[in-house]
Amino acid sequence: MGPPPLAIRNLSSTPLELKVIERFETPHVHEPKGFANITRNVTHFVVSNTTGNVPPEGPNFAPLTANAQSYGQQEVSIRIDPFTTNRTDINTAERSEKDVLRLTFEYDGQRYRVDTRTTKQSQELIPLDPDPRKQYTAIWIDKESHLAIYSSANMSCWMKEMADATPLSGLSIPGTHNSPTHHKALPSVRCQAVSPKEQLRNGVRFFDIRVQPEKPEDPNNDGLALVHGVFPISLTGTKPFRKLVNDIFDFLRENPSETLIMSLKREGPGEHTDEQLSNILHQHYANDPNLWFTEPRIPSLGESRGKIVLMRRFALAEPLTREHDGSGWCLDAQNWAYNTPCDNHGAVCVQDFCEVLETENISKKIDFCCEHFERAGAQVCPVPGITTDAVNPVPPGPLYLNFLSASNFWKVGCWPEKIAAKLNPAVTEFLCTKHDTAEGDKKGDGGVGIVVTDWVGKDGDWDLIRCIVGMNSRLELREKR
Repeated sequence: MGPPPLAIRNLSSTPLELKVIERFETPHVHEPKGFANITRNVTHFVVSNTTGNVPPEGPNFAPLTANAQSYGQQEVSIRIDPFTTNRTDINTAERSEKDVLRLTFEYDGQRYRVDTRTTKQSQELIPLDPDPRKQYTAIWIDKESHLAIYSSANMSCWMKEMADATPLSGLSIPGTHNSPTHHKALPSVRCQAVSPKEQLRNGVRFFDIRVQPEKPEDPNNDGLALVHGVFPISLTGTKPFRKLVNDIFDFLRENPSETLIMSLKREGPGEHTDEQLSNILHQHYANDPNLWFTEPRIPSLGESRGKIVLMRRFALAEPLTREHDGSGWCLDAQNWAYNTPCDNHGAVCVQDFCEVLETENISKKIDFCCEHFERAGAQVCPVPGITTDAVNPVPPGPLYLNFLSASNFWKVGCWPEKIAAKLNPAVTEFLCTKHDTAEGDKKGDGGVGIVVTDWVGKDGDWDLIRCIVGMNSRLELREKR
């Protein structure tokens, strides 16, 4: 049985029309020969037998050459409206399941082209006219013969397109779990492939940070070490929280349209308390309202541009409970249920099922993640003057926090990198093909909330982050009408 017919999902805010289909035989992929092939096979054997995980083989995609000749061309007129899927009857494998389809789309008199089965990562549609007015990004899901098309975003300043009045809880926001853990470290400690600075440049706007007070008894000491559980995040020495904060503000100064939500939690060995941490943060860090948003409510984007929005997973020292007319200090995310598939607490609604004790449970984790996407997608963002009264607006709902992270220290196949290698592609596929596609009267914005990821950006793969940012298109369209 061959692959299913071509399906095209338009997740952009503009209608698209498929105009031309060209077919090419798959480009020849040069397999390594001789010693290189022996090395490749030995590496495959060693990796699969020492970790229990076989590297994914998948199709060997390769781009078409400049002089590639098509063996078939067809002119069509297939319209795909914004936020809809058109399941065509177009065969994607006339000669072979590896055939390349070159698809030409049109919007507003301008044409854009994309080739399927030529890369495993997202690709920009190539404009065929000078001075293109739009930019699009496509992700091809091969086993589904499914092409998802997004409006391209400048990932270093994607929040610029959203209205100031938008509550942060209405946005689809990419995040990272244990964000600064990209250093050489124990495999169960390391959760990220690239640095926080690179994460920010590629669209991440939520950081999950764990810190250990270094001298908690000294109120004049601002030392906070970055940790993961009881371990330091690097085998080469302590990494300070202050350096991370400075890097964030450097980015925000260069991109003043952006904000960063920072979740902070106290971890690490030694004698220290939440109350001591709260005092250190209040006295030495989050004391400038031009740089930090520390009110205990969900702000609008306009209120938080250029700032760190502080979300606390720690208790407050008693004087700080009297801040802001007795309502406290910072967004409260202190006590959600441990290992939860869904819990409402304070300012957040959380999926954080984190104890994946066996590799067989990864599918259970994926299901919980996707269910939480649908909860977030059903929400309507109360934008004053657009979806709610401008003078007396409905208050924003909770921040939907969806942790894609999980691990088991004692099982190699359940270390963060191993789980992310399975979970991230599965979630990307779900967002491209299934999220917010239920039949019936859909009233929600189709967002996904804050999605907290492991190991994004590995080998330059930012597809999951691009998918998350792309889910803001429906809300963006509503705001601009």
